[in-house]
Amino acid sequence: MARITASVYTSHVPAIGAALDLGKTHEPYWQPVFQGYEFGKQWMKDNKPDVIFLVFNDHATAFSLDMIPTFAIGTAAEYQPADEGWGPRPVPKVIGHPDLASHIAQSVIQQDFDLTIVNKMDVDHGLTVPLSLMCGPQDPVKGAWPCPVIPFAVNVVQYPVPSGRRCYNLGKAIAKAVASYDEDINVQIWGTGGMSHQLQGPRAGLINKDFDNAFLDKLINDPEAAADIPHIDYVRDAGSEGIELVMWLIARGAMADAAGGPRPKAVQRFYHVPASNTAVGHLILENT
Repeated sequence: MARITASVYTSHVPAIGAALDLGKTHEPYWQPVFQGYEFGKQWMKDNKPDVIFLVFNDHATAFSLDMIPTFAIGTAAEYQPADEGWGPRPVPKVIGHPDLASHIAQSVIQQDFDLTIVNKMDVDHGLTVPLSLMCGPQDPVKGAWPCPVIPFAVNVVQYPVPSGRRCYNLGKAIAKAVASYDEDINVQIWGTGGMSHQLQGPRAGLINKDFDNAFLDKLINDPEAAADIPHIDYVRDAGSEGIELVMWLIARGAMADAAGGPRPKAVQRFYHVPASNTAVGHLILENT
């Protein structure tokens, strides 16, 4: 059967993608950010999955305020990098895994989670920046990401948004779906977005190191407590965009201990501020 071997958590700040694409990674401002991902890049080479299930939020490219699904799973064979107003990022197209994606959709919907099935979608920085951070630069024409990716978009843009508990339980359902897939493959699940930040209003630029590090502590050692953080705490303590952290709970809920297995091993933890007025967090957990 298929198995989830690890979960990866990372911010997906668009300016990080711009710094990568414009060759600014060694500039003093950006160097500490990218140094924090050197371990992750080597870890990816040493622990290459067969498929990545990548949880992210769309930023008004595939979806708009006219239609926003709470949870949407990509079942297409490939996905092009989105034009977010200044041209697509110079990265390869994303190859999907329609068979596993369709299997997960079938299983998760039968577990009473309503998913939107997406057969055509461009993917924005929410998905491509994490791939760049963990896999390194790729030639947009001749290059390729190391494995197929299943995009899973979550609405954290327009209220109402799903609760942390709902996301955590969804992760459990995804893990059950993967385990029922007949092919013997290694799957990683990635949760992206966050950490604390606010992009508008009187509190624009807000960063809360204490909240972020407490969240990382809970995510590693007490995910049930992390799942119970109410929305108002995210908004008040982590800024209006801090709610993106509920997407990390989907990945955490898919780990073995959420279903009564052993606690995963934390092999990497990184935190840095600022990166374009945003706190950057990164974590890797391995099932044991």
